[in-house]
Amino acid sequence: MGRVRDLVQRVTGSSRALADQWLRRGLFLAGGLAVGGAAVLMAKLADGAQASFRAVLAVSPWIALGLAPLGFAGAVWLARNVFPNSQGSGIPQVIAAREIEDPVRRHALVSLRVAFGKIVVMTMGLLCGASIGREGPTVQVGAALMAAAGRLSPERLSGLLLAGGAAGVAAAFNTPLAGIVFAIEELSRSFESRTSGLVVTTIIAAGLTSLALVGDYSYFGRTAARLPFGADWLAVAICGVSGGLAGGLFSRIVIAFGRGLPGRAGAWIARHPVAFAALCGLGVAGCGLLTGGHAYGTGYEQARALLHGTEPVHEGFAPAKFAATVLSSVSGIPGGLFAPSLAVGAGLGAEVARLFAGTPPGALVLIGMVAYLAGTLRAPITAFVIVSEMTETHAMMIPLMIAALIADATAKLICPHGLYHALAAQIVAQAAPDTSARDLPQRP
Repeated sequence: MGRVRDLVQRVTGSSRALADQWLRRGLFLAGGLAVGGAAVLMAKLADGAQASFRAVLAVSPWIALGLAPLGFAGAVWLARNVFPNSQGSGIPQVIAAREIEDPVRRHALVSLRVAFGKIVVMTMGLLCGASIGREGPTVQVGAALMAAAGRLSPERLSGLLLAGGAAGVAAAFNTPLAGIVFAIEELSRSFESRTSGLVVTTIIAAGLTSLALVGDYSYFGRTAARLPFGADWLAVAICGVSGGLAGGLFSRIVIAFGRGLPGRAGAWIARHPVAFAALCGLGVAGCGLLTGGHAYGTGYEQARALLHGTEPVHEGFAPAKFAATVLSSVSGIPGGLFAPSLAVGAGLGAEVARLFAGTPPGALVLIGMVAYLAGTLRAPITAFVIVSEMTETHAMMIPLMIAALIADATAKLICPHGLYHALAAQIVAQAAPDTSARDLPQRP
């Protein structure tokens, strides 16, 4: 009888363990489905917010001079007082959450409250013309949803945050390969075999949800742009260097403001963050007025128009969009960098195309996108994979790779550290005063 009892106990224990395992997997799958749904919701809200802002400006473009400062000030007040830790892109918060061991401080960065606030205040920013994207916020929202779904497996939280962030990128752009590369190159800076299956499964679940709700699509649409091998390849180097310089400058500025400016200016900003945000909003409105409204919002329409040559874009688009994105980023409002960076890069590529009359402009626009994104993020593989996947331009892969590597090397001369990891180091230091920012690996 004792042997039978032991056998029954072992079988029962195995069954419970198996049931718990499948329950956890089911929760992970549900989390991936939720990330896909959240990505679609944020895309719809972003499009609706920008359409509403354009409708207001149709009455008078000068309304932006009042609406943008008020909207920026309100968004920063909400982000600081109602939804703390929702400021900025959201990607540094996810990176920091994977480094912080204290569960309370980690939860504060990726809670469902923060995710909800991220969606609300990001939408508010686009309603007032901020030059921000939804993709970075989707990463933080995705990480928060996966963390909530995996409460029964706290030991796997780091992998869940990685999977949720990767699925956020994949679902936001409909680029599953880019989601995997982003997880390896940027979020974790290493290949983690233990979590690879979880990352891929979550991306599949999020992608299936997006497919079911909005169908299959290419983010910028397919393009037949080609760059024949020859003298025109000099443009690849020019785009790479200029994109790296501009991207490195952008990162250096944002990191400087994130760490706090020295002197009276920094002290004033620290004491009056809402007033500073209003001034940033006023600056964004000025950029928008100078470009006929092209500097507002994500920049998706302008980048697509430059890529396909469908509509004219203001000649000063690239520098104005750069300035508007800098002001939006340092203001403290929640918002991502991917879409605005791609728009700045598209404008940069269009400017280079003026120097090469016989070169297909669409090809140089693509190269400009990759170069500026790689220079800003210091993630060259992510840059060329995401652009090639969102435009289905596999024939351009080699020049895109070259431009990304040149831009990354050039940006390193301006800004030694990766943008997201430098900002994450500040979050880690603030969350744990006894933890030095040196504890967070920096990209050399």
